Amino acid sequence: MDEMTWVDGGARFLWLSERDGWRHLYAVDAASGDARLLTPGDYDVISIAAVDEARGHLYFIASPDDPTKRYLYRVALDGAGKLERVTPAGQVGTHAYHCDPQARWAFHTYTRFGRPPVIDLVRLPEHAVVRPLIGNAALQAKLDALVPVRTEFLRIPIPGGPDLDAWCILPPNFDPAKRYPLLVHVYGEPAAVMVVDRWMGDNYLWHAMLAQQGYVVACIDNRGTPSPRGRAWRKCIYRQIGILAPADQAAAVRSLLQARPYLDPARVGVWGHSGGGSMSLHAIFRHPDLYRVSMALAFIADQRLYDTIYQERYMGLPDDNEHGYKDGSPIAHADGLQGKLLIAYGTGDDNCHYQNCEVMVNELVRLNKPFAQISYPNRSHSIDEGTNTKRHLYSTMTRFLHEHLPLTPTAQ
Repeated sequence: MDEMTWVDGGARFLWLSERDGWRHLYAVDAASGDARLLTPGDYDVISIAAVDEARGHLYFIASPDDPTKRYLYRVALDGAGKLERVTPAGQVGTHAYHCDPQARWAFHTYTRFGRPPVIDLVRLPEHAVVRPLIGNAALQAKLDALVPVRTEFLRIPIPGGPDLDAWCILPPNFDPAKRYPLLVHVYGEPAAVMVVDRWMGDNYLWHAMLAQQGYVVACIDNRGTPSPRGRAWRKCIYRQIGILAPADQAAAVRSLLQARPYLDPARVGVWGHSGGGSMSLHAIFRHPDLYRVSMALAFIADQRLYDTIYQERYMGLPDDNEHGYKDGSPIAHADGLQGKLLIAYGTGDDNCHYQNCEVMVNELVRLNKPFAQISYPNRSHSIDEGTNTKRHLYSTMTRFLHEHLPLTPTAQ
C-alpha cells in the first residue's frame, strides 16, 4: 500500500490488507490496533479513490463480478450499510477517477476495449456530468472509418487450475468453417494485467490491423498477474517467475485450440515485450510442438541479470532459490527452439539491459539455432525513440508473421 489515509482526526487510518484472502479496506484504530472490515465479500478492492469524511463515505475502485472491468464504489466509513456502485450501470468498461479532497468532484475517465478514453468532470455521488473535457472525437472518427473487427472477452479452462481471463480479436468477415492462424499476445508477470476492458493504444491498432488481414489475436492472463482475483491467484507465482506462467499460457492455448476448431494448431505464434518477451522465449523454447513463431522484445534472458528489487521480491534470494532462478530463465531452455524466432532490443535499454540480448544470442549461436535479430541503436526499453522507430519495429514484426505464420495454410 502506497500510503495510509488518516480519518477521525488521526484516531483511525484506512489500510488495505489481504488477511482474509481478498484485498479489502479496513479501518484501524490507532490506539488499540483493532481493524474493522469495511468492504466484505469475495472480491478485491483495487485502489482507494477518495474519502468523504463529512458525509461518512469511502470511495474505491473494484469490480466484484468481473475482474476485467473497473468501477467506482462507495461504502460507509463506520462499516454500516451496503456496498453501493457509483459508476452508472450502463457504462460497461474501465473507469478511473481523480477526485477532489472532499470527494465532491472528479475527473472521470471512461474507456472500453477498442474505444479511446473520454474524460468528463462529474459531481459525486450522483455521478452527474458537469462538463465534458476530452472526447477524442477525431480519433474515434478515424477508428469508426476502419473495417470493424470482432472482439470478445472469455474465460478459458485449464487442467488442474482456475479458468483464465482472455480477450480475442476476430477478422471482420469471420467464418467458423475456415482455419485461421492464431497470434497470442503475452505478458504473464506480476507487474501488469493485460486482459482489461480498456483502450490498448498502439497494440490494439496493430492487432486490429492483423485481424483485418485474417489473423485471430488473443491475450490471456495467467495466474500470478495482478488481476483482482484474490490473494491466492496473485501470490501463487512466488518463486515461480518464468515457470508457472508459461505452463498456464500453453495449457490455455491448447484448450482454446481444442474448443475452437477454426484455429489452426499448425499456425500458432506468440509475441510480447519485456516480461512478455521473456514469456515469448519460454513459449517457443518449452513448447516447440505448440508455438511455431515467437517474437520476443526487450526480454530478460537470465533472471540474475535483472533488478533485485523486482526479482528478489517475487523469487527470493538466488542462493535460496537457485533452481527457480535457473528454471525460470529462458536461456536455460534455448536448446528447445525449433520454430521461427525474432528477437528485438534497444541497445540503450535502461530496464532490461542489452546484456540480456547478448547472452541469449551467444547461447543460440553456441547451440547452432537459427534466429532473426534486430537491434535499435541507443533506444530504451520502450524501443520508440527516434524517427520512425516504432513503425519500423511493428512493420518488421508484421513481415515476420507474413513469412512464418502465413494467412494461407502451407501444403503438407
